[in-house]
Amino acid sequence: MEVKRFEAKIGKETLIIENGKLAKQADGSVCVRYGETVVLITAVMSSEQRPGLNFLPLTVEFQERTYAAGKIPGGFFKREGRPSEKEILSARMIDRPIRPLFPKGLRNDLQIVATVLSSDIINDGDILAIIGTSTALGISNIPFDGPLAAVRVARVKDEFIIFPSYAEVEESSLSITITSGTNGIVMLEAGAQQVSKELVEEAIQFGLPYLTDIIKLQEKIISEIGVEKVSPSLSKPDDELIEKTRTMAQVRLNSLSGLKTKEERAECMALLKDEVLNELVNEENGITKTCVKECLDEVKTDFARKFIVEKNARLDGRAFEEVREITCEAGLLPRTHGSGLFTRGQTQSLAVVTLGTASDEQRIDALAGETKKSFMLHYNFPPFSVGEARPMRGPGRREIGHGALAEKALKPVMPSNDDFPYTVRLVSDILESNGSSSMASVCGGSLALMDAGVPIEGAVAGIALGLIKENGKSVILTDIAGMEDHCGDMDFKAAGTEKGITAIQMDVKINGLSLEMISKVLAQSEKARLSILDKMKAEISETRADLSEFAPRITTLQIPTTKIGEVIGPSGKTIRKIIADTGVSIDINDEGRVMIASTDAANSKKAISIVEGLIAEAEVGKLYKGKIVRVENFGAFVEFLPGKSGLVHVSALSNEFVKSVGDVVKIGDEVIVKVTERDNLGRINLSIKAVTPDEKDNFKA
Repeated sequence: MEVKRFEAKIGKETLIIENGKLAKQADGSVCVRYGETVVLITAVMSSEQRPGLNFLPLTVEFQERTYAAGKIPGGFFKREGRPSEKEILSARMIDRPIRPLFPKGLRNDLQIVATVLSSDIINDGDILAIIGTSTALGISNIPFDGPLAAVRVARVKDEFIIFPSYAEVEESSLSITITSGTNGIVMLEAGAQQVSKELVEEAIQFGLPYLTDIIKLQEKIISEIGVEKVSPSLSKPDDELIEKTRTMAQVRLNSLSGLKTKEERAECMALLKDEVLNELVNEENGITKTCVKECLDEVKTDFARKFIVEKNARLDGRAFEEVREITCEAGLLPRTHGSGLFTRGQTQSLAVVTLGTASDEQRIDALAGETKKSFMLHYNFPPFSVGEARPMRGPGRREIGHGALAEKALKPVMPSNDDFPYTVRLVSDILESNGSSSMASVCGGSLALMDAGVPIEGAVAGIALGLIKENGKSVILTDIAGMEDHCGDMDFKAAGTEKGITAIQMDVKINGLSLEMISKVLAQSEKARLSILDKMKAEISETRADLSEFAPRITTLQIPTTKIGEVIGPSGKTIRKIIADTGVSIDINDEGRVMIASTDAANSKKAISIVEGLIAEAEVGKLYKGKIVRVENFGAFVEFLPGKSGLVHVSALSNEFVKSVGDVVKIGDEVIVKVTERDNLGRINLSIKAVTPDEKDNFKA
């Protein structure tokens, strides 16, 4: 196969897409290169449908090979294991924009695998993977309504940068990933430092020309090397069966608009499903339960969309911009470090904060290097939250994604480690769900952080909006419920403070949205966000002044780097003894920052005193209280500072004649000594005799 190479200058580097060299047995494969980061993307579709499915069986994998950055994996097995959080989030970024672009009813197995083969530790491979996925699908025989282009835009020092480096993203006030098709924007993913909606719009506008260039490059590639698309069998409900279902369902569907709660609507739909299945399923004639359920889902979706557009109303009776009833509670759990309960309609997040020390930080070994996280948000979605009973496993990709979005929304308001030297773990347990539990996690998390005494810059709230485009009319819905999310064309989540936006995530099920429509959604989301913040502030308006009595108190000391070894001691002996004697936790970094944590003030004070003593220098002429640790014929050794001893010569023990040192002092005796000399070898000479009666009487340790 001939190797084909295509390229276009995008930003500061050349985007190179190559086909024909690697993975030639895949239905579509390309290598995408930017700088010295290279990603191989393959697309494969099975030749036959998987029977009995009512969804598209698409799987997307994003793999970062450690060899790409010249590393060997850690651990016992020395090979890559389960996907990292970064790999899962990157896979979701590929999956979300491409999934709606496959033919409706496609039931063939589809697999996209993006593998980072080379990393220059400057350019992230995730954007290249989205571009490569679209290209691989475009040149393959797999039916796909592309192409798609993706870029990342960062705002650094008041300037927009296309394809920013890892370092530039970290430095940026706004980092936004934009994915677009030929008909508009299909995905947004942004993290920001409380920026205005106008700045977000400017960033999108800045990225649009580059998206156009990348789409043109793909169109050229597809026209030159693309193959004819196959026409797989599609699982399409029979029109006659759909009409029968519609007729049977009409009465019960009409009654949905009078039902206020999810449970009432679920009960109504359960009765409807039973009626339709009992009446229409006929296995002998090939009408299976799956077929009838697909028909019912299509009828229900069509009903909900038309109801909203034609009747200018929502099924639960709310206005289009109305947020469901909100209740907030902070400090509801007695023994946790901080807690918050946020309920919006029938979505409820219980958020709990735990404060730890530097030793609790998460260490992340990634291609770009090892990093540490001192703020973590973990999201859990148990089955009871939607009234289901099913096995509970570890967090799935959806839970990882929702937790990462909520963490991104709250991270910009977190204090610096210098101001608040704690590791903060925030857990959001979703206790009820009927629309946007990730944004409920942002609100509940904000309440819990303030209750825990974490000095965040301001409260953060989040809201989800939907869109229905039907018969030439567009309706934007604030605070979408589960059914509106299911039947709608957009899921737009935005979070932020009173000052501005901290996170955005947008996915659409249609061909794309214009910047004008996104601008309207941003304005509507801001109005809702500010109203939610008012409700949250009514419960807790500012961070609590004190930490929980059950949280560790961290005292920070700065010691000379030359003294680090003295505090740690040989093989860690000294620091282990301090911890054992006081029960505190101690962390020391390479810059000499010592963090002492304890829930007991007395123990903390004791440990601080020991550390301060270890780094203290003996002052000639100063008095110290010490303990006899060794007795020799020529004198006694006194530990007068932690880990520091000096010699009291026999001649300096007493004003009287001393026949034997043991006659005057014994091991364990406490004495007051004066430093009389530090010799050129650093040895300390002490004297008991030189301490006058007045000095002894007035001495304070």
